[in-house]
Amino acid sequence: MLEKMFKLKENNTTVRTEVVAGLTTFMTMAYILAVNPSILSASGMDSNAILMATALASFVGTLLMALLANYPFALAPGLGLNAYFAYTVCGSMGYSWQIALLAVFVEGLIFIVLSLTNVREAIFNAIPMQLKKGVSVGIGLFIAFIGLQNGYVVVNSDATLVSVVDFTQDFHTTGICALLCVIGLMIIAILHVKKVRGGILIGIFATWILGIICELTGVYTVDVEAGFYSLIPSQIVSFDLSALGQTFGQCFKADFNGVSIVNFIVIVLSFLFVDMFDTLGTLIGCANKADMLDEDGKLPKIKQALLADAVATSAGAVLGTSTTTTFVESSAGVAEGARTGLASVVTGLLFLLAVFFAPLFTTIPGFATAPALIFVGFLMVSAVVDIDFDDLTEAVPAYLCMIAMPLLYSISEGIAVGVISYVVINLISGKAKKITPLMYILAILFVLKYIFL
Repeated sequence: MLEKMFKLKENNTTVRTEVVAGLTTFMTMAYILAVNPSILSASGMDSNAILMATALASFVGTLLMALLANYPFALAPGLGLNAYFAYTVCGSMGYSWQIALLAVFVEGLIFIVLSLTNVREAIFNAIPMQLKKGVSVGIGLFIAFIGLQNGYVVVNSDATLVSVVDFTQDFHTTGICALLCVIGLMIIAILHVKKVRGGILIGIFATWILGIICELTGVYTVDVEAGFYSLIPSQIVSFDLSALGQTFGQCFKADFNGVSIVNFIVIVLSFLFVDMFDTLGTLIGCANKADMLDEDGKLPKIKQALLADAVATSAGAVLGTSTTTTFVESSAGVAEGARTGLASVVTGLLFLLAVFFAPLFTTIPGFATAPALIFVGFLMVSAVVDIDFDDLTEAVPAYLCMIAMPLLYSISEGIAVGVISYVVINLISGKAKKITPLMYILAILFVLKYIFL
């Protein structure tokens, strides 16, 4: 049945490979179960309700991706979008979280229409192949940077913005976490060199176990106020789901009293714009790494993949979470050999289980999953060798795209920089013929976005 449903042989994969890859993707994404509630709770929402909504929205979206598109891509509430939700819409703009959820719900409906009418697919196909390679490399650099931050190896610096951590200062918290992250990275790298299947997943668990040993021996110190929690699960299972009622369906109870329709439209467009190009960038990067793009740089079943993402966004809003989007951490599963939706089914089911095993899954520390992100970043950066650096009209936009993603901390911003520079450089260089009409439109829209949004 699995063969018939997911076409495993056709995609040169096995059940074992897909299961291990699905587990790996989940493990690299599990942090969202802890991070999303901590961010969205700033809007006034209940943390437990957010955690359950996060897990359920991830389950729904990932399962849709598996069944509609048969792709090994997982979905969850996106970082960046949740911060915009909590700190901008509900914070500086002062709107209720019910209004923000309604904006996300409307965004999802718009995406459904755009997906069914081929608009999002046309945008995906309009991006030149060399620029798509740049997107893949940029995502690799971006997630590696996230991994270095999650592992406390890279820290904020007043003088240089970022700097390497001082391993000796606060050794029992920041220092030991950074050290364990580096050890975990070495474990994963060595296992990969030795061609050990499931090496990334083994590395995550090994790093977590080393952390537990450090806590038991006093090397790692719990400091809740500083954000360093116990690595040992205090509870494994919880069947109390009553908290979900505090957010479920609340988007339909939004009070528009004092809310400007113009500002509401701006909120919807902001969610729409960032989500669209984050998703497209992630699909490009992960599909390129899995060799799923055809010779023209197109992704078969892109419409189904985008439709799954759109439906998941609206479903997530109903459940009570910010925009649900395709996660770049899916590349961790792809790196482990995932090629079909079976891997996504595994990831989705684990998110469903996470509703009950939340105390266990949220104990996995960021420094344990960080090595996986850093190493997957290396695997994705390998696409740089496919960029034609002899053609500067292709190479420079690709370079600007890949460097912008980590420095601007946004996949969508990287794509914006790449598209605008591609159009400007080729237009002024006398190569306007190779610029498609849609690329002109995208470049103009990105410029307008910087002016008005």
